[in-house]
Amino acid sequence: MKKIILLIPLLIMTHSLQTSNAQQRFIYPETAKGDIVDEFFGVQVPDPYRWLEDDLSEETKAWVTAQNELTFGFLDSIPFRNAIEERITRHWNYERMGAPFKRGDYYYFYRNDGLQNHSVLFRTKSPGSGDVEVFLDPNDFSEDGTTSLAGISWSEDASLFAYAISEGGSDWRTIFVMNTETKELVSDRIENVKFSGISWYKNEGIFYSSYEQPDGSQLSAMTDQHKLYYHRIGTPQSEDELVFGGSETPRRYIFGYVDDSHTYLIIGAAVSTNGNELYIKDLSNPDSEIVQIAEGFDYNYSVLDIHDGKMLIYTDNEAPNYRVVSAPVDNPGKENWVDVIPPTHYVLSASTAGLNLFANYMIDVQTVVRQYDYEGNYIREIELPGIGTAGGFSAEKDDDILYYSFTSFTYPAAIFKYDIASGESELYWSPNIDFNPEDYVTEQVFYESKDGTKIPMFITYKKGLEMNGQNPTYLYGYGGFNVSLRPSFSVARLVWLENGGIYAQPNIRGGGEYGREWHNAGTRMNRQNVFDDFIAAAEYLIDNGYTSSEKLAIAGGSNGGLLVGAVMTQRPELVQVALPAVGVLDMLRYHTFTAGAGWAFDYGTVDESEEMFHYLLGYSPVHNVREGVSYPATLITTADHDDRVVPAHSYKFAAELQAKHYGDNPVMIRIDTNAGHGAGKPTHMIIRELADVYAFTWYNMGVNPFE
Repeated sequence: MKKIILLIPLLIMTHSLQTSNAQQRFIYPETAKGDIVDEFFGVQVPDPYRWLEDDLSEETKAWVTAQNELTFGFLDSIPFRNAIEERITRHWNYERMGAPFKRGDYYYFYRNDGLQNHSVLFRTKSPGSGDVEVFLDPNDFSEDGTTSLAGISWSEDASLFAYAISEGGSDWRTIFVMNTETKELVSDRIENVKFSGISWYKNEGIFYSSYEQPDGSQLSAMTDQHKLYYHRIGTPQSEDELVFGGSETPRRYIFGYVDDSHTYLIIGAAVSTNGNELYIKDLSNPDSEIVQIAEGFDYNYSVLDIHDGKMLIYTDNEAPNYRVVSAPVDNPGKENWVDVIPPTHYVLSASTAGLNLFANYMIDVQTVVRQYDYEGNYIREIELPGIGTAGGFSAEKDDDILYYSFTSFTYPAAIFKYDIASGESELYWSPNIDFNPEDYVTEQVFYESKDGTKIPMFITYKKGLEMNGQNPTYLYGYGGFNVSLRPSFSVARLVWLENGGIYAQPNIRGGGEYGREWHNAGTRMNRQNVFDDFIAAAEYLIDNGYTSSEKLAIAGGSNGGLLVGAVMTQRPELVQVALPAVGVLDMLRYHTFTAGAGWAFDYGTVDESEEMFHYLLGYSPVHNVREGVSYPATLITTADHDDRVVPAHSYKFAAELQAKHYGDNPVMIRIDTNAGHGAGKPTHMIIRELADVYAFTWYNMGVNPFE
């Protein structure tokens, strides 16, 4: 591949908003075009907005300011926008609680009184009693709520507590250590940590992972070689020991964690987001070597537990829908694996509690949970409150009780107390929310995609809604990275539903709803299946009278932002509103930013082959915006501290749309400042963004939800 790089002229003109014939016509900020041209396999591909990739430049900052002035000026002019924010805020203001979990003598749990920017970590010696205390309040980290809690871990005897913080939504973390009795910080501070857990070895130290600081911008420069370190409490970070990774064993992602007995270190190493090697090290022997259990990157492996000389391994090796096997710790090679929970037709996730295994199956995207002992003997199926999503079946080995959560589209997340021995469940906590589930209905339909594949989709709406093709409909999708979209409750969604809106969630290929084959059917040169599945979902909703193109919005974030970008450029007439959030939108360069090269399992890269280059170019949203086409009303959302999917993707897509779009539909970009990919975003910013998105959507459908 040869690259031709020429002069990049700089930018920016002012904008104005005009009104003509009751139609709003926009003069967008003029985005200068550079002369950069890349050459791939003899094909020249212009990249006129390459300069927007420089997140440190004053020109990019000025462009962001100009775009936000136009966007927020438009959003603030929508007559019912503030009423939407007030309605969301009122719905949002109810107490939330997380399931308790035991560490040492205490049970810990999260609680939010309603509108706190971040949930507070409490503790008690008796769950359900009123005797609780604040253990850690992330709302004290920063005045504006943009610093969040991003990871927690207790030492072996729970006398020490390590926690990570994220500033401005970045994936880079800082780890602090606290004395759990006095709640005072100790001297240790571990900086520049990324894509890492926090795993204690006894009370002596912490295993964590990170990258070398990149050249250039910390928020956009490539990070490639992950490293697993060991930090001894009381020593400076400069003395931390490199355990695995670096130039000798270069891997893009490395995770390490210590088993419950604090005897073994488990290491997983990967070069992409799917498939990993598995290693083990005996920490009781200082001279022990790191022993490889599983080679290659074709399959996924993790260790659930080590007990009585055996390890329980969760894997999709010889099991496209996953299985649990046991192996002797002293000879854990695959030739010694024995099935404990064999593979089935249904996707399995697994966890442990009280020396029991809990098999969480996904059957047509609905949860079924079965309990086994460590030998694989079936004990019972757990009776759940209904059809929906259950999770959290984990606890310590000596625990008799666990707490799990249950939710669905019309069932706010509640916590249940489960007796591991008897199998009895009882409601532990449920939210007090102004919502009557009997007012709404969720149906699951199966529709045909372009190639005849049956795709499931959940559709939720208010009972009695007339299917006249005029209902505002919010179609949300993802379709990638083996991620499954499960039934769940969203208080923000209430505002949409209670005002006559429909929410639709298809389980398209590329996700993990039906295992490896379903995932692979949406990867690499099968990626068009994902877009076809989503397009077919929209057509099903239109053909069956739920909505019309004029009342249909499509939405998705991250990989789902790519989905929206591809569909709106392939079928611009299909929908009225497009909402790509923090999207992967430049498929020719995504792998050159931060850890983006790790996404190649799902996407492929232009460097692989001429065939892959042409395939990526054929759907890359940035490269498929056409001159003179009327695109849907588009609100692109991103954030200036997103170092997962860098905002340059969204910037370049917005620039292309504004330059080439023809018609009266607004195409705008909303850029949060001091925020990232989404995790850790404070409540006030979430509510504000939701209000803007809903207002933009309804307004461009010609709907006033309060009339």
